[in-house]
Amino acid sequence: MVHFGFSYVGVIYLLMLFIPNIFWAKNQPKDYDKYVGNEKKSLLLFERAGEVLTSALCLIFSDFNIRTDSLWCLWLPLSFIFMVLYELYWIRYFRSEKTMADMYSSFAGFPVAGASLPCLGFFTLGVYGTNIFLILASIILSIGHIGIHLMHRKESVEAKKPNKAVKVVKILLLILITAILLVIVIAIGGRNFNWFTHYIDTSKGVNESIYVPIGGQEQYLLIRGKDKSNPVILYIHGGPAGPDSPISPVFTDPLIDDYTIVCWDQRGCGRTYFRNCDDDPDNKTVSFDQALKDTDELVDYLRGRFNTDKVILMCHSYGTIVGTRYVQQHSEKVEAYIGIGQFVSYRRSNEISYNEAVEIARSTGKDTSKLDSLYNAYLNSDSLSDYLAFRKEANKYHPAERKANTLMLAMFSPYTGMDDLRWLLKQKDLDDFSELEKPLLELAASYDIYEQDMHYDVPMYFISGEMDYVCNTSLVGTFYQEITAPEVEFVVISGGGHTPHYESPKLFADAVRGLLQHS
Repeated sequence: MVHFGFSYVGVIYLLMLFIPNIFWAKNQPKDYDKYVGNEKKSLLLFERAGEVLTSALCLIFSDFNIRTDSLWCLWLPLSFIFMVLYELYWIRYFRSEKTMADMYSSFAGFPVAGASLPCLGFFTLGVYGTNIFLILASIILSIGHIGIHLMHRKESVEAKKPNKAVKVVKILLLILITAILLVIVIAIGGRNFNWFTHYIDTSKGVNESIYVPIGGQEQYLLIRGKDKSNPVILYIHGGPAGPDSPISPVFTDPLIDDYTIVCWDQRGCGRTYFRNCDDDPDNKTVSFDQALKDTDELVDYLRGRFNTDKVILMCHSYGTIVGTRYVQQHSEKVEAYIGIGQFVSYRRSNEISYNEAVEIARSTGKDTSKLDSLYNAYLNSDSLSDYLAFRKEANKYHPAERKANTLMLAMFSPYTGMDDLRWLLKQKDLDDFSELEKPLLELAASYDIYEQDMHYDVPMYFISGEMDYVCNTSLVGTFYQEITAPEVEFVVISGGGHTPHYESPKLFADAVRGLLQHS
């Protein structure tokens, strides 16, 4: 996003724009000159500024060049179609009698096509490159260029009386398209803003969205940090299969001055899933043992790449199951462990949540029949939908004070891609998702950390939201007191829920620094 560099696509677009205009200069419509003097200076100013800006901007960003990494790339052929229609419009004009009516007639349904089509071409090119600068430049050009030619058409061409029904349909369609494009422009603007406000100088640091071979698959990593010599943190997301790398800058931005942070879409989910789904569409290679092997291979990759003996593990929710087991297997490769919303036992956590919710409900005279029914359904079922229905109802009785709008965070993140959105949609189909992630979901549902060794050979730190009832904070408070490790500390973030790193990123970052200073 917003990468400076030469754009050959920009050169092609400028040639498609200027060559017809060179021929037009010698084939202007009759009486064209008499209308030029009526052009509004304000529109001329917009037109000239837009012409200069679009001509310059389309050349200096490499984001406009051809790529095929996601469905978003379909904006480029759409943009090119507008430019091809523009060329066809001129061919029709040059073969006509070259009157004002010929010049300002519609083409392929586009009014004043000679002005509107190139503006649409450059606008959609800006959308393709997620570049707010070209988008704004094309809007400026559109105001001036289309405005001037609409004025000329009104002055020189007798207007046809429109069909009212057609006019209404066109207006409604225009409103819908404008609303969609407005949302896209706002999102791209926010993404560009966040990119520049958290810019990383890659001559010293690292800012990469890459795929690396791990366990026979190409797996996705987002690596960010302002100094490659800083300690490395590997963040292992929760779920299972709940990758959050696109929005991870929310909690990593306050830390990248001091650490290089690696966010990973684990096997069988997110971008990693779509990168490998042709070979493994049903996630046959997904298992907990494979997750541990993948983690070890990734840790070795990071140790070699960043020339460090050890990495710091930062794990969330289900990811803490992976992290704690990995620490016990490979403590020699781990500097310290941080568990966010540490997983102890779903069953016990949900039992506490249910009992407290019932107590709150009865103290306020509320009917608990729905809560009772959903809890019993969860206890007697292995269905993910039953579990989620219970959690939704229970959360009404003890909601977290601090909340994070992850959808808005994703919308304005410069790292959100089409595969991230595709995975979000895939998660909405609970039956399909449950089948894809069955081994990991079954493990999480039955897992109890007390069935594992309670000794760890690295510093063990825990951060939980005060109101975390998914991985209950009170259970973590008991667990951390019962393990043995070189150092053990537990930080509770006031008012936080199951995702304190998103709900209170600054408090979370301060807690991480404070804990790691001890290790």
